[in-house]
Amino acid sequence: MTTENQRRHERVNSLNLSYICVDENGIMIKQSMGRTLNVSESGICLETFFNIDTCYFLTMTIALKNVLVDIRGAVIYSRPGQDGKFETGVQFLDLDQRSQSALHDFIMLFNKDADQVD
Repeated sequence: MTTENQRRHERVNSLNLSYICVDENGIMIKQSMGRTLNVSESGICLETFFNIDTCYFLTMTIALKNVLVDIRGAVIYSRPGQDGKFETGVQFLDLDQRSQSALHDFIMLFNKDADQVD
């Protein structure tokens, strides 16, 4: 059985990133590393070592090309994944032009590389 992809933006694979989990007041809850399962221009799915409640926000530092970019997002879901880890969906918030441009360039380069492998 196949289902139609209903996402607004195409997802691509990526690597690890660091993040800080904060509450609505900006108070740090936890700092950790996560593995990017997929990423689009509107959000990211991370493999995390713990469940992150949807009331929290993440500030993520992502290496895009040769630039480090800090991106803020709202946790949309966190569900059990493989090997006792969790899959955490984050919707990007307030992307400035620099972050949006770097993210777009990263996705374009990744897609180009993926096409060459096929």
